[in-house]
Amino acid sequence: MTTMTPQPWSELDPSAARRVRGVFTDIDDTLTRDGAIEPDALAALGRLHAAGIHVIAITGRPMGWSEPFARSWPVDAIVAENGAVALFREGGSLHVEYAQDEPTRVHNTHRLNAVAQQLLREVPGAMLARDSAGRITDIAIDHSEFTQLPPQRIAQVVALMSAAGMNATVSSIHINGWFGTHTKLTGAHWMVRRLLDCELEAERWVYVGDSTNDQLMFAHFPLSVGVANLREFAAQLEVWPRYITQHERGRGFAEVADTLLSLHT
Repeated sequence: MTTMTPQPWSELDPSAARRVRGVFTDIDDTLTRDGAIEPDALAALGRLHAAGIHVIAITGRPMGWSEPFARSWPVDAIVAENGAVALFREGGSLHVEYAQDEPTRVHNTHRLNAVAQQLLREVPGAMLARDSAGRITDIAIDHSEFTQLPPQRIAQVVALMSAAGMNATVSSIHINGWFGTHTKLTGAHWMVRRLLDCELEAERWVYVGDSTNDQLMFAHFPLSVGVANLREFAAQLEVWPRYITQHERGRGFAEVADTLLSLHT
């Protein structure tokens, strides 16, 4: 386990802040509490947007769940299902694009359903996430949102997903599994190319997250930040962000935004 101690976000170097072009953020328990965006976080998104700083949310939540927020939140895009689906406004309407082509998605649907049924049969207490009806490219098992799975059952789900050839990640609320090479990081690269017509420069973006499934992003971005509730996963973390906020969830995200904006000009 990495023993790195994150620095307080308040210690951000002003010269690094001035180079920032945008913010990538997780959603659940980074912007939200109990599935709803916190007012502090929504207001912070608005402040970043007004300042011309791009914001792209990247989440394990499904396409169907993400659609109303892609329409209403002041963000450039939401990348859902861990890099598989992008939702963004263009020309006055909402566009939805996929990382996989349609034949691949159709083929994988049967495989996803088979693994889901296996998990429900073989893992005591396993339940599909309540947002499963909106999922296109993955499956999700609820471990903390509306039910509780103990650590050994979470590990069993991950092991069965992996044995089936799936990618598997554990967020603060769900265990997500999918077929394919997409990740939160590939989704970030995809959206920067698609929306900004350039390559992603990691040092010019901040990443904000709260859980073990953010570790890939923590490792990639020099300006990676955990909201304070990340500490709940200390025993499971192998990669820590460089920084951590004083506050949890939406207040923590607002802290990220306000510190960045205060140093950005």
